[in-house]
Amino acid sequence: MQETPKGNRPHIGVFGRRNVGKSSLINALTNQQLALVSDIPGTTTDPVYKAMELLPLGPVMMIDTAGIDDSGELGELRVKKSIEVIRKTDLAVLVIDKDLEIGDYEKKLLEKFSETETPVTAAVNKIDLKDIEKEEIKNLEEQFEVDFVLVSAEKGIGIEKLRDKIAEKTPQDSEELFIIGDLIDPGDTVVLVTPIDTAAPKGRLILPQVQTIRDVLDHDGMSIVSKERELKLALENLKEKPKLVITDSQAFMKVDADVPDDILMTSFSILFARFKGDLEIFFRGARKLEELKVNDRVLISEACTHRRQADDIGTVKIPRWLRQKVGSELEFEHVSGREYPDNLEDYDLILHCGGCMLNRKEVISRLREADQKGVPVINYGMAIAQLHGILDRALKPFPPIHSLWKESKKEESLI
Repeated sequence: MQETPKGNRPHIGVFGRRNVGKSSLINALTNQQLALVSDIPGTTTDPVYKAMELLPLGPVMMIDTAGIDDSGELGELRVKKSIEVIRKTDLAVLVIDKDLEIGDYEKKLLEKFSETETPVTAAVNKIDLKDIEKEEIKNLEEQFEVDFVLVSAEKGIGIEKLRDKIAEKTPQDSEELFIIGDLIDPGDTVVLVTPIDTAAPKGRLILPQVQTIRDVLDHDGMSIVSKERELKLALENLKEKPKLVITDSQAFMKVDADVPDDILMTSFSILFARFKGDLEIFFRGARKLEELKVNDRVLISEACTHRRQADDIGTVKIPRWLRQKVGSELEFEHVSGREYPDNLEDYDLILHCGGCMLNRKEVISRLREADQKGVPVINYGMAIAQLHGILDRALKPFPPIHSLWKESKKEESLI
C-alpha cells in the first residue's frame, strides 16, 4: 500500500478523433511522456492506463483512448474499447482541434456521456496554429452545454487552466464513503478472518483486507487478524467482545459456527459491495437467487484476472453450490477483468465479485446497465452467505438492508 489503489483513484478518460492530440495533451497535463505521440493517425490502439498525480486534484488514473473515428475491422474494435472506457470514467475530456469540428463522432460521445451521467469538459487543441474567436467558443458552449478550454499541448498554452477545470469538474462524493468506518466507534475492536491457502498471495494480504485494516485504523479502532482455525482462540483471548467479525466469504460457515450470535459478522466481499456499489441492488439479486430454476443462465463476472486455482471460488465453488441448490442443468458463463458483455438481457442472474479492483463508477455503471435490462445482480459474498443459510446474519451490520431482507422473508411466508 505504497500508493493510492487504482480502484480508489478518480478515472479521467481522454476522448476524441485520431490525430487531434489526445496523447500529446495527456503528456502536457502530466508533465511526463506517458503516451506515445506520432503524426500518424491511430497511434493509440488499446486504451492506455497510467496511475499518477495530477495537481491540484491528487492521485488519478489517466486513460488515453483510441480515436473515435478509427475505421476498418480492427478500428471498430478499438472504438468499442474506447466506448467501454466510459463505464469507468469519472470525468471525460473531449478533445477537438483548432478546426472546431464537432460532428457525429463527437455527438455520439456526448450522448454516451449523458447516458452514463459522466461529467465532461472539452479541450480545443492546437490553438497555436490558428486564431480562434471567443464568439466561436461561446457558441459551442451554448450549443453543447460543455465548457471549452483553449490549449496547445505542443506549446503548453492553457494547460494550467485545463488542469484546474478537470479538478473542478471531477465529481467528489457528497457523502464520504467508508469500508467500515461508519460501522464502528473509536476504541472498538474488529476481528478480521483471513484464510491463508493456495490462492493467497505469498508474503502479503490481499487488497480488501489491507484497505479494511487501514479504514479501521483511520477511525481509531483496533484490528485483530486471525486465520479461521485460530479464530476461536482469538475471541477467547479478548477481554471484551469485538464490535464486528469480518471474514473471507469462503470461510463463512466455519466463522458463523465459531462466532457467538451476539457478535455481528459479515464478509469483506459484502463490505466492498456496499463501498464500491449499491447494496440494495445486490439485495434484489439475492431475492432472484431464491427463484433460480433449471436451465436458467447465470453470468459470473470477476474483475480480477488471477490464475485460476483447482477449487476457484468463481469458476468452481459457486457454480457447484448453485447446482446443488437448483440442479445440474444451470448454464454458466464467465467473464473477467474489463470484460462485461453487451447482451446482459440473455442472462437470468449476474454474480459479481466484490469489485475491489474496479473503481466505484465502473461498478455502479455495471449495476445500472443490468438494472436497465431487468437482470438482477448479486455479489459473491451475499450469494455465498445465502446459499449457506446465513445471509440474515451477514446483513445485520447494515440495518437498512437487513430490514428489507426481513420484510422480504415475511412476504414469502405469507404467500
